[in-house]
Amino acid sequence: MARQNVAEQFVDILARAGVRRLYGVVGDSLNPVVDAIRRNAAIDWVQVRHEEAAAFAAGAEAQITGRLAACAGSCGPGNLHLINGLYDAHRSMAPVLALASHIPTAEIGLGYFQETHPERLFEECSHYNEMISSPEQMPRLVQTAIQHAVGRGGVSVVTLPGDIASRPAPTKAIEHALVTSRPTVRPGDLEIDKLVDMIDDADRVTLFCGSGTAGAHAEVMEFAERIKSPIGHALRGKEWIQYDNKFDVGMSGLLGYGAAYEATHECDLLILLGTDFPYNAFLPDGTDVKIVQVDVRPERLGRRSQLDLAVWGDVRETLRCLTPRVRMKSDRRFLDKMLKKHADALEGVIKAYTRKVDKHVPIHPEYVASVLDEVADDDAVFTVDTGMCNVWAARYLSPNGRRRVIGSFSHGSMANAMVQAIGAQFVDRERQVVSMSGDGGFTMLMGDFLTLVQYELPVKIVLFNNSSLGMVELEMLVAGLPSYGTTNRNPDFAAVARAAGAFGVRVEKPKQLAGALKDAFKHKGPALVDVVTDPNALSMPPKISADMVQGFALSAGKIVLDGGVGRMVQMARSNLRNLPRP
Repeated sequence: MARQNVAEQFVDILARAGVRRLYGVVGDSLNPVVDAIRRNAAIDWVQVRHEEAAAFAAGAEAQITGRLAACAGSCGPGNLHLINGLYDAHRSMAPVLALASHIPTAEIGLGYFQETHPERLFEECSHYNEMISSPEQMPRLVQTAIQHAVGRGGVSVVTLPGDIASRPAPTKAIEHALVTSRPTVRPGDLEIDKLVDMIDDADRVTLFCGSGTAGAHAEVMEFAERIKSPIGHALRGKEWIQYDNKFDVGMSGLLGYGAAYEATHECDLLILLGTDFPYNAFLPDGTDVKIVQVDVRPERLGRRSQLDLAVWGDVRETLRCLTPRVRMKSDRRFLDKMLKKHADALEGVIKAYTRKVDKHVPIHPEYVASVLDEVADDDAVFTVDTGMCNVWAARYLSPNGRRRVIGSFSHGSMANAMVQAIGAQFVDRERQVVSMSGDGGFTMLMGDFLTLVQYELPVKIVLFNNSSLGMVELEMLVAGLPSYGTTNRNPDFAAVARAAGAFGVRVEKPKQLAGALKDAFKHKGPALVDVVTDPNALSMPPKISADMVQGFALSAGKIVLDGGVGRMVQMARSNLRNLPRP
């Protein structure tokens, strides 16, 4: 039996860690690894057209499965293309291992062809970033990289020179049991004691929830019932906490709606559960409201707000410890007041997308999102482009505990949706995956539409085509600048899709929309619905001032995107039924 080389051993370790695909583009220094995959039935090579797509796809796969995913790039420019998708995966806490192949070891530091220094380049977007300099080093280093990615939630980068990859592997490599899942973290008794006292002393408590509430829906609802608390959420918390939630008061932030802002400012105790909500101007300043933060990542505690108590722990485990100990509250006046404000706020904007929508041309984009929400599967995965599509997803997609919504919500990159859909669809070809793409984001990585066709991935792309970089136009508008350089001269994208071998349909009238979406969803392979939408969709967010938008894409905070909230108004009306009658 021939002795393994380093590349083969590397692939074996990935397979043992549960990796099922390696996304990337073949080339020179990466060839030994790709050839090893060709001969290993446990892992598939997924050929994308751009390495950035490889990193986004791996990050999406990791978010869907919760398991380690992997991507790779060849030396120099090849692995450098990974960086944007890796930033996104890292900031989304998606466990991803990236292989950055490298030039021959004898040439490193001598200005060789395509030379870069991956061990420096990826430092900021990874928990672990090291170069393999000998065959003997490889097994332990890769195992360490895997444990960093899985254990801390984020990216590890392994740099492997092509000549090392081709060398014989050590015959007695050290292998140990790999960490492939994360533990839960329980807070200390002292913190629980302090938090119990703060809750019992408070008259008005509000919960504000983020993605850290994943898997804790039941615990959050039980806790809110016990303390009669309204529940607001950040965008990344929407899919985990908004459904089956009779305490829901909406979302805060520039894309927010409802009474979440009021609930977080009119309480006397605000509890931040599993959220790294970055816009501190939307949070109370701590002078009138006491603030507690619960997070599994201790480095995130207190970096947005001045805290009265920091609690290091998993949200679910924290609430399991906390709920039985807090005193049951009977006064629901604050909760009922916030629920009423929430319903009134939604009633006020619902008309924005219901008036004459069947005749308005170009089509209201919010109407497109509303119809999409109705016809999509109950367990669909939505991938969402940054910009206006973020707003349509925030206000119109109805979570139900089975749907997933993935986007570049922390990194804020363009062009994420379609390529994230690649990774989501590879996980399960039978599950509906819908990419809510803007024309700007779609065209940036449009080459990877061919990846969908090549692998016959049944991703459905709903293209919000307003022929502009709409969010950038808003930035210019609120800054008092004329829009410049934001107009796209677009082709008939449906015709492009058909030419590539996919299903394509163009929609220019509202009455065509529902039928076009249904036809695309019935199609067995990739499909694109090119919807010509109105670029002039603007309205006021619930509460805004100029200082709220610092550090956000908008340079001033007087205008964001269209009102209207889809089926969320029905949820708000339903929750009002829970208010006790006098």
